[in-house]
Amino acid sequence: MSSPTSTPPATPAIRVVIVDDHAMFRAGVRAEIGEAVDVVGEAADVDEAVREVDQHRPDVVLLDVHLPGGGGAEVMRRASPATAATRYLALSVSDAAQDVIGTIRAGARGYVTKTITGPELIAAIGRVASGDAVFSPRLAGFVLDAFAGTIEVAAVDEDLDRLSTREREVMRLIARGYSYREVAGELFISIKTVETHMSAVLRKLQLSSRHELTRWASDRRLL
Repeated sequence: MSSPTSTPPATPAIRVVIVDDHAMFRAGVRAEIGEAVDVVGEAADVDEAVREVDQHRPDVVLLDVHLPGGGGAEVMRRASPATAATRYLALSVSDAAQDVIGTIRAGARGYVTKTITGPELIAAIGRVASGDAVFSPRLAGFVLDAFAGTIEVAAVDEDLDRLSTREREVMRLIARGYSYREVAGELFISIKTVETHMSAVLRKLQLSSRHELTRWASDRRLL
C-alpha cells in the first residue's frame, strides 16, 4: 500500500501525429502543443500520413482536410485495422459545410478550424483522445443540420476528395462562370495551367462539360 505522501503515477502523454502539407504550420502546431502532448510523427501527404499512423499508432491524428494524394478522408479510409483505436481530429482552414460533413462521415471524431488557440487545441486533443466529439461552435451546427436533414448529406459525397486544393479552386471559379483567363488572373497562374486543372477536374468527376460541372457544383451547394 502506498503512503499518503507517495506521488501517483504520471499519466502517459497523449501521442499525436500532425498531418498537414505546410511544414511551417506543422512546426507551429508542434511548438504550441509539444509540451502538453507527445508528438510522435508528422506527415505532409496521404501516403506519408498512412505510414506514420501505421508505424506509431498514435492516440490522436491532427488531420488537415485537403492534402496531396486524396485528402484527409483518404487517410482514414486507408488506415490499417491495427490502428482502429486511433482517433482523428480535423484541423483545417476550411469551414465549408461539405468539408465538415464529408470529414465526419469518413470517420473523424472532431473538426476545428486553424483559428483555434494553442490551449484550445490541447483541450480538443484531450477530449477526442478520451472519446468525445469536438467541433468549433459554428461547425457543430453543420453536423446537427446534416442529421436533421437541413443539409442533404448524400450530396456531400466523396468526389471532392479526388480533387487537389488547386483543382477545387479552379472548379469553383469555372462553375461560377469565370472564363479561363479570369480564373488565371484570380489564382495567379497561367491559362495553360487552368486548362490542365480543368481537364483533371472533369476527368476525376466524370463530367464532360463546364455546364455539367456547374450543375454538379450547384447540387452540392459549392457555389
